[in-house]
Amino acid sequence: MAKMSAEERWGHILTERHRSPLSRLPHDPRCAICSVPFEGIGGAIGRAVGYRRWNKNPTLCNQCYTHMPDGGIEIDVAIMFADLRGSTALAEKLEPQAFAEILNRFYRVAIEVLSAHRAVIDKMIGDEVMAFFVSLGSDDYRRKAVMAATELMRRFPEVLPEEESPRLGIGLNAGLAFVGKVGEGEVSDFTALGDTINAGARLQAEAKAGEIIMSEDLYQSVASDHPDLERRVLHLRGREEPITVRILKAGAPSAPGGVGA
Repeated sequence: MAKMSAEERWGHILTERHRSPLSRLPHDPRCAICSVPFEGIGGAIGRAVGYRRWNKNPTLCNQCYTHMPDGGIEIDVAIMFADLRGSTALAEKLEPQAFAEILNRFYRVAIEVLSAHRAVIDKMIGDEVMAFFVSLGSDDYRRKAVMAATELMRRFPEVLPEEESPRLGIGLNAGLAFVGKVGEGEVSDFTALGDTINAGARLQAEAKAGEIIMSEDLYQSVASDHPDLERRVLHLRGREEPITVRILKAGAPSAPGGVGA
């Protein structure tokens, strides 16, 4: 069999369901790519033979990243940006340690939610989390992005129990992006880049606290779960053409069995 090119290997990594021989072991959460468990007895066995969370990305194992080829491919993705609104005001009135504890709770909930929906967490910076969803052998990755966003909103009381409503603003977009390794040697990262990603960040900036703003294209993947969502036309900073979006608000009902059920 001919040796696969780097591009072919990336296609295999991002579109096929991979399973390590250790994937049969219990316990969730697992590596988004190879399904090696990170916790419980399965995680302990994995660590004993060299599998652990990659220190730059809590949704991937170190072995998957080590064996990724250089480069990457252009592929359809769903992208999520989630931002903690009002964090500057919180930081001003709290001691640094108390504010750090809030951010740590936010990160913990985000990691749990995104891992459960097989997302790849790209970045956790300050009060924002960026994650992307690709096939990984499943056709419903766009829907999983919306499911993850709604669950993150639902679990927000774990971040700030005293708040009556979520302070999160979330932007969701979908489309073609470059996914792969960027950088050189030790200073490299597994990430997603391109206009789809930039537009997702702009959508998040437009979202008010308690709002999930998603592109119309992504909405069509979940329209049956969330029928007749509010429609807006936005003029995003740095973009000439307006973009049509749908607005899902925290606590909004969904169809029975849908992503908000």
